[in-house]
Amino acid sequence: MLQCGRGVRVGETLRWEYETVLADLEDGILTVTLHRPDRLNAFTPQMMEDLLAVLDRADGEDGVRAVIVTGAGRGFCAGADVGAGSGSFDHREAGAWHRDIGGKVALRLFACLKPVIAAINGPAVGVGASMTLPMDVRLASTEARIGFVFARRGIVPESAASWFLPRAVGVQRAMEWVATGRLFGAEEARGAGLVLSVHEPEDLLPAARRLAREIADNTAPVSVALARQMMWRMLGAPHPMEAHRLDSRIMSQIGGGPDAAEGIASFLEKRPPRFPGSVSTDMPPVYPWWHDEGFRPLEADRTEAPSTD
Repeated sequence: MLQCGRGVRVGETLRWEYETVLADLEDGILTVTLHRPDRLNAFTPQMMEDLLAVLDRADGEDGVRAVIVTGAGRGFCAGADVGAGSGSFDHREAGAWHRDIGGKVALRLFACLKPVIAAINGPAVGVGASMTLPMDVRLASTEARIGFVFARRGIVPESAASWFLPRAVGVQRAMEWVATGRLFGAEEARGAGLVLSVHEPEDLLPAARRLAREIADNTAPVSVALARQMMWRMLGAPHPMEAHRLDSRIMSQIGGGPDAAEGIASFLEKRPPRFPGSVSTDMPPVYPWWHDEGFRPLEADRTEAPSTD
């Protein structure tokens, strides 16, 4: 069981090996492959642990500039592994403190400091679809089939999909997909804004790598890390003044720094930038500017109404 992510060198690529995930780092781009091809990469508790470990490591490695997530074989992720049969979703013993494992991955993706690109190469169903929602850009193969099938399994959307999906495609489209639980193709997903572009199977990973390369070669790591958190966390802001206040504070702290100086110099000198800042050491003092919401059961938010007896 490779829970710690053993590193091996494969040519110019550094591979981190886990039980259900492979992570290949080459020239700043980390390609994370869900690796249970015999089960269409069905999601398991071990896969959750492996993904959390990979994302932690990606955030901690300044050599990682962008992350691509894809699936081994002909599937992206066929949803939760239901090998336990009718009891696959029975978590009653855990009681109020049960936490959806897909949600743990979604929240970790939400907090990520590196841009994450989904390369949806085949079926992405249930958690296989919802886990892509906190990823920044989704590309899909013409062979991709996507489905938020929860209601067809007698359960509800997980991975915080009720927060992410309406923000991606609007409430009307999100509700139609969730209420019917039907499968749909990549072109429908593109038309709704769920995916950015659709590619032939052999062109999908090259397209994802081109996008990752554009980020890695031309942008400041600290700027991208900050912008990612600004974009995601402002989705729930009540007024644009919240964004203006944050923009202003961050600009006051980084606008006179070495990355900004290099950005201007490289532009004026018409050369590729060489940004000196790193995410591990050079985030501005205002970061993090939010208070993390810890998990607690819904019961903890309930108060008893005063008795009228």
